[in-house]
Amino acid sequence: MKFVVQRVTEASVSVEGKVIGEIGKGFLVLIGIGQADTREIADKLVKKLVGLRIFEDENGKTNLALKDVEGEVLLISQFTLYANCKKGYRPSFTEAQTPDKANMLYQYIIDECRKVVPIVQKGEFGADMKVSLVNDGPFTIVLDSEQL
Repeated sequence: MKFVVQRVTEASVSVEGKVIGEIGKGFLVLIGIGQADTREIADKLVKKLVGLRIFEDENGKTNLALKDVEGEVLLISQFTLYANCKKGYRPSFTEAQTPDKANMLYQYIIDECRKVVPIVQKGEFGADMKVSLVNDGPFTIVLDSEQL
């Protein structure tokens, strides 16, 4: 499982020209779900996500987590995070989870985040989405379950 976490001052996601999710200060998270991923792996990444201390404190140090800044979260499913580009120029996505299983885990991640973060917005699984953001910093971190 992979989370691309971007610290933002604002972010939104649209489908067919209609905004379906938007947040202020917080995290925009692109979520890739692989073949071997489970709820247990999702739990580890969600715990790491909500505990990330990448917001600045009064001394300008990245010491604060989402809860400390009343941050919000926008979760976007993105199977292309599992693109394999080793051969040729056309990516292969065979390492990504099947849509049905990936959607179940994506919904699980949303539910788990909502248990600890007051404002959680989401994209539409499998849709052609347009994502807008103002990356704060910029500050982007990749959480990969294989590296935790």
